[in-house]
Amino acid sequence: MIEKTEIKLPSRLETIDEAVVTATKMATDGGLSDEALFGIDMAVREAVANAVKHGNKFDQTKQVKITFENRAHELLIMVEDEGSGFQLNAVPDPTDSANLLKESGRGIFLMRSFMDEVVWEHAASGGTIVKLTKKF
Repeated sequence: MIEKTEIKLPSRLETIDEAVVTATKMATDGGLSDEALFGIDMAVREAVANAVKHGNKFDQTKQVKITFENRAHELLIMVEDEGSGFQLNAVPDPTDSANLLKESGRGIFLMRSFMDEVVWEHAASGGTIVKLTKKF
């Protein structure tokens, strides 16, 4: 049986905590470890921050839709913005020596580090959907 929850948040960084609370509840309900909870917390923070900042460009007329699905052996979290989309291969590698001291650019790296699978898709609305999967 799949347990599913969906929330829509305004494009403000202050709403990130609401997404993290829901993600933590879904992960706890699924029986994930404290170590997994930490990684989910970090990945959701990064994904929602990117949706607000880079996707929706802080435009409060746009929302971030977050869908959480507890499946048989995994938690799937989908974060969708209403922006114009982006090209993943255009994002600089944060581990490259030229980028080590830059203040931004580590979100994608962190999401990939903490989750079992991270996939980006173009939304039908034109924005971006990031799918974060953590296996039990």
